[in-house]
Amino acid sequence: MASVSTADFRKSLKIELEGEPFVIVDFQHVKPGKGGAFVRTRLKSLKTGRVLERTFRSGETVDTPDLDEHEAQYLYRQDDQFCFMDTSTYEQIFLDADHVGEAAQWLQENLGVRLVFHQGKPLSIDLPITVNLKIVKTDPGVRGDTATGGSKPATLETGAVIQVPLFLNEGDIVKVDTRSGTYIERVK
Repeated sequence: MASVSTADFRKSLKIELEGEPFVIVDFQHVKPGKGGAFVRTRLKSLKTGRVLERTFRSGETVDTPDLDEHEAQYLYRQDDQFCFMDTSTYEQIFLDADHVGEAAQWLQENLGVRLVFHQGKPLSIDLPITVNLKIVKTDPGVRGDTATGGSKPATLETGAVIQVPLFLNEGDIVKVDTRSGTYIERVK
């Protein structure tokens, strides 16, 4: 099993604590005036979804979990189950809504994702960094509105609501950053 030092910590790094896989949600290197430096982290369990805060001494090492990743394609949602197809074996894999989490707001049919497995069980999904989605509901754009003039809420085809520039209209396709949920650009 490989290990990683606190100097290598970054967001979305997966580590193992007490035999359970976690992902780093947030971290901060702290160097107080007295005493040794340390790293304050917020971790989310890949199994249960619980969030905990943990402090590590600077230079401390932690193990990385034995995770398998498989390329998959999102097919459909049925109640609280999300159906994915492993693109190499064509096997259908179902994940509960709590395992998919906030990623559900960016899922559209046929979207390519990576399924994360731990000890043969599917735990979560990794989305592509950006997705292209159609605006289905927003206030109409007014002539003369510019890209720097402000923003307005827009509902996307997946149900997610983001802030977009004033000049965009219903039916426009926008590129969205799935990590932060922010508008990047209009897709032509």
